[in-house]
Amino acid sequence: MTANATQDSPVVGLMLTGGGARAAYQVGVIKAVAELLPDDVNNPFPVITGTSAGAINAAVLASQAGDFRAGAQRLEEVWANLSIGMVYRHDWRTVFGTGFKWALSLALGGLGNRNPHSLLDNSPLRELLLETVGFRRIARNLASGHLQALGITVSGYTSARSITYYQCHQTRCRPWERSRRIGLPASIRVEHLMASSAMPFIFPAIQVGREFCGDGVIRQSAPLSPAIHLGADRLLVVGVRNEDPNDLPAPGEPVEYPTFGHIAGYMLDTLFMDALQSDVERLQRINATLGHVSKPGDRAEIGLRHVDCEVVVPSEDVREVARRHADRFPRTVRMLLAGVGALDTGGRQLMSYLLFEGTYTRELIDLGYRDTMQRRDYMRDYLCGREAVSPPGKVSAAASGQGYGAPDEPSA
Repeated sequence: MTANATQDSPVVGLMLTGGGARAAYQVGVIKAVAELLPDDVNNPFPVITGTSAGAINAAVLASQAGDFRAGAQRLEEVWANLSIGMVYRHDWRTVFGTGFKWALSLALGGLGNRNPHSLLDNSPLRELLLETVGFRRIARNLASGHLQALGITVSGYTSARSITYYQCHQTRCRPWERSRRIGLPASIRVEHLMASSAMPFIFPAIQVGREFCGDGVIRQSAPLSPAIHLGADRLLVVGVRNEDPNDLPAPGEPVEYPTFGHIAGYMLDTLFMDALQSDVERLQRINATLGHVSKPGDRAEIGLRHVDCEVVVPSEDVREVARRHADRFPRTVRMLLAGVGALDTGGRQLMSYLLFEGTYTRELIDLGYRDTMQRRDYMRDYLCGREAVSPPGKVSAAASGQGYGAPDEPSA
């Protein structure tokens, strides 16, 4: 059975954000959740959605929805033993051949059909996904009732839309369309995961349907929306960045001009996390409005329904964790990152997204596990559909899904 076996229990959805190598933190959270589950619960998340690297984790869990604990174990095995060569090529010929092409293209104003498509070649990732994700099992888990829906979000470069491809067995999952974002039914394949995790400029775009697509975070203005459209009314969201502000230089300390690596990391931080925080804040405001609408019929009439949202983010600065393992980059990649200023203090952000090495990912897994287990009683109640009171000082939000569901959806 799932955690949502009774009619009155909320449908719990798992939303996994993007974050490159930082997504190892999500694996630690998932590992803790697997240990906290009651013995009779096979899968606490009937609805699973993901973006970028989070889409990969989501697909693995969906393929193992009949046994969530096995899915968590599989994720840990892969992420704990990861190496950069399993995600992108770092041999001398590939790295410096691409670098030379970029330099030549800029110097000559382009190379026609031979223009480089990305900074790195992530073709090894495709093979890893084919070995790790049981795509055929997703359909079987949907048919057996172990899973209600899986959603994978990409960004269409031609249509300029955020596209969530979803696989759903139940007829109540219907396509949706909002401003610059749509949901379309599909059989999730490796192309969807490759496209969703194609970080702009760093990894090449992937053709899905009639257009090339890139990382799902690029145009995802409402990251909570897909899970709500697919039927979730209680969300666990796992982010990959803590919210402590950066310190400014001390008075009299020199202010260094940002390097390309610093700016690239800053842009990735903005893409991967800022939209999520804004969406959670929007849900909080809507929930406050719902508190003044006492009649369920009135809520249904204006298209509102209550959705709980719990956000888990790292308790430590992931950039500092990455700095401790920077020497694990292969020499070729270190030279490439040094050239764009990504190995100094300002470039730690970019470094933290690209360091697909076991020593780093294992530390992130441990961090995610500890952060979740520190709230074990609350998380157990929350995931099992019971009333849960968040411990003080933790990120938590209770919110409604205004604008996400159709007006005729039932009000909670």
